[in-house]
Amino acid sequence: MTVLAVTEQRRGELRDPSFELITAGRQLADDLDSELHLAVIGGDVDGYADQLNREGVDAIHTVADGEEFNHDIYTQAVTAMADAHEPDAVLMANTVNGLDFAPAVAGQLDVPLVTDAVDFDASGTPEITREQYGGKVETTVDIEADQFALTIRPAEWAKAEGTGDADIAAFDFDLDESAVRSTVTGFEEVGSGDVDISEADILVSVGRGIEEEDNLPLVEELADALGATLSSSRPIVDNGWLPKNRQVGQSGKVVTPDVYIAIGISGAVQHVAGMKGSDTIVAINTDPNAPIMDIADYAIVDDLFDVVPELIEEFGGEAS
Repeated sequence: MTVLAVTEQRRGELRDPSFELITAGRQLADDLDSELHLAVIGGDVDGYADQLNREGVDAIHTVADGEEFNHDIYTQAVTAMADAHEPDAVLMANTVNGLDFAPAVAGQLDVPLVTDAVDFDASGTPEITREQYGGKVETTVDIEADQFALTIRPAEWAKAEGTGDADIAAFDFDLDESAVRSTVTGFEEVGSGDVDISEADILVSVGRGIEEEDNLPLVEELADALGATLSSSRPIVDNGWLPKNRQVGQSGKVVTPDVYIAIGISGAVQHVAGMKGSDTIVAINTDPNAPIMDIADYAIVDDLFDVVPELIEEFGGEAS
């Protein structure tokens, strides 16, 4: 009995969801009394396998075909692995890549697929927790099947740590080259802008409480004083005050910085979904009942125009 988790890589690096899949996969494997196996497909598979050999992983299967993600190769490789190892569950990330090949894999295996899971309990009949209506409602899906496929939402599970002793081996199967109808010839980062907020250690994020664009420099000064990166909630981007690459949330980017400072952000579910994995959350808001306060580690109930200048002075800047 196994759980097969399919990892992701892009442009020579493993993506964060790969390590989150290990944590989620181990949880699922424990529920099912199964082993956790990883699939590593394309690129430097030996190097990736070494990085993924974390605590809780029992076996890693590598497929060296292709350099970058390819729908046809992933679908064939994962289907072949599932046929060979007969996993109880195939686990994938709810990302652009995962949602590209997950339905094809589920279709080939003729198993049910549940997407965008935020939690699950498979100690009995597997129950998958999902969110609907922008995160306002949680629902559970019962899976009445011996085998199923599942995609998990990024940043809902912690990244796996520790050093493992997994068995690492190449997985041999007959790739049908004639069925590989797509190739990756290059990358163009659409709307990537000057920074990648998902890589920042400290984020200073601003919301509609800033009131008007002319007040943004105040928050920018705080970000500079802290050596932080500036980000925002959706209304700031919709107003055209900051570019799309600065947006945090379901329709922006999922971020997991060491420190996330939310300034004038109420905490709508769509925004919270993109930053609740932060290690430490600091909220500055005049409303003590704002939803952001429910997840904040530290809350400052006060006017941001009074608080932010004091923070700038405290951390060595000069508030204007």
